[in-house]
Amino acid sequence: MMPHVLDQKTHQVENQVPDLPDCNLFLADPALVQGVRREGGQGCEPELDAWGQRLGRAALARLAAEVNRVSPVLRAYDRGGHRIDVVDFHPGWAEFLSLGFAQGMHGGAWMNPAPGAHVARAAHYLMHGQVEAGSLCPLTMTSAAIPLLAREPWFAALQPKLASLTYDARDVPVAAKQSMMIGMGMTEKQGGSDLRGNTSQARPVGDGWHALTGHKWFFSSPMSDAHLMLALVDGAPTCFYVPRWLEDGQRNPVHIQRLKDKLGNRSNASVEVEFAGALGRQVGETGRGIATLVEMASYTRMDCVLGSAALLRQALVQGIHHARHRRAFGRFLIEQPLMRQVLADLALESEAATALALRLARAFDHPADAAEQAVRRLLTPAAKFWVCKRTIEAAAECMEVWGGNGYIEDGPMARLYREAPVNSIWEGSGNVMCLDVLRAARHDFQYVAQEIDALARAHADQPALGKTAARLVCHLQAPPDEQQMFARQIAQDLVLLVQADLLLRHAPGWLSQAFVSSRLQGGGGRVYGAQAVGLASDELLQRAWASG
Repeated sequence: MMPHVLDQKTHQVENQVPDLPDCNLFLADPALVQGVRREGGQGCEPELDAWGQRLGRAALARLAAEVNRVSPVLRAYDRGGHRIDVVDFHPGWAEFLSLGFAQGMHGGAWMNPAPGAHVARAAHYLMHGQVEAGSLCPLTMTSAAIPLLAREPWFAALQPKLASLTYDARDVPVAAKQSMMIGMGMTEKQGGSDLRGNTSQARPVGDGWHALTGHKWFFSSPMSDAHLMLALVDGAPTCFYVPRWLEDGQRNPVHIQRLKDKLGNRSNASVEVEFAGALGRQVGETGRGIATLVEMASYTRMDCVLGSAALLRQALVQGIHHARHRRAFGRFLIEQPLMRQVLADLALESEAATALALRLARAFDHPADAAEQAVRRLLTPAAKFWVCKRTIEAAAECMEVWGGNGYIEDGPMARLYREAPVNSIWEGSGNVMCLDVLRAARHDFQYVAQEIDALARAHADQPALGKTAARLVCHLQAPPDEQQMFARQIAQDLVLLVQADLLLRHAPGWLSQAFVSSRLQGGGGRVYGAQAVGLASDELLQRAWASG
């Protein structure tokens, strides 16, 4: 008698959401397109259109997921026992860096300072960061190092390598390469953000070179061709350019101790290193190392804002896409009022972050304009504080839209969520940013107060905006200790005022009014979707992501 064969088919797979289709990341984002035109980058639109199409391929998104699943690996020695300090990456890492180089994200805005160059770079950054965020780190540091190194007489030898649009991954001396990257190594075990606590030492050895001894707790992009680092010269903190290879073809003794096991940013490598008499060239004046690096930080902090805005945008798109394809309780999620309210509120946050980031990029395009530089000093730390923190909350909300599927590593949401905190921590945490806002406000107080007043008068029909502006000026006039107590409120109010102003002047009226109502009229803004102000509109969700 034949045994009974069980039917193994238990159910049909249905109600699962497809991956995002191919799309143009530039044209699919009206806030990005309009912001580029408004802030001076319109001459680069054809290029941005082409790159938006290329970066929006579904195959590239799949490669990004794979690159983040296969973490870098340290090979400290070769098979013969020679110290090599090499970090091996997934092959796709080189593809993403090649894309970044081809877009000029590593230095094009400095090497070809055309009108709107920084705005165009910001737009590239906002698209690239939606696909693969880890590869932004070496691009950011290379770009931020260029204006510092450009003042040195020996920069001419590096300039062609930094201007190249071809990424060269080979681990060989710079003279033999088509291009180069520059990393950073500032913080030490005992100091963290307090660089005055650093203990690494530098001893002059002739011809402008110093021998460096000490360590760095975080050394980013270890396979870069050189790093900027901080060491003491007779007790005075000084900046140094430390090449990976020396001019005689020998490896500089910068020894990698271990890779950092990071929460996110897993495609990129961060390491601990020790300097065993490594040679470095001084950058800037002796004892001015921290001041030199503060300038560099303004560029890297700008990229933190862009990187977070990119993650926020991608999380939002994934959330809306999921809600349009997933059914629950008899309806698509997007048809349910509470879900629409949350997604619409997230769309407001994303649009405001994009508008602010591009406005800030415009300030970097006008280094000779005193007013724009005051904007840059004040808004860069404030924007980093606010946009980076709001992105962490937004990524969590968008992951929650996916439910349990969002918590699983084979989907996109877990990676976005793990990536979100890094920009808030790197280049100065939230409190450091708020203290920098206070310093910038004291430096330009009359200008800041006048601009806040002018902003309030320009929107006299918005009482909530005027009330926020008055509170901000009051806090900025408080004694220093009291100011610190309100530092986070000051940074928040400043950003919300600027975002409200940008949206009121440039966005559709229904959108800007929803932003003002939910952010500046008490009770809303901290939990997405908590304040019902007509946010759940078809127009807002369609504007945020029109694709199916």
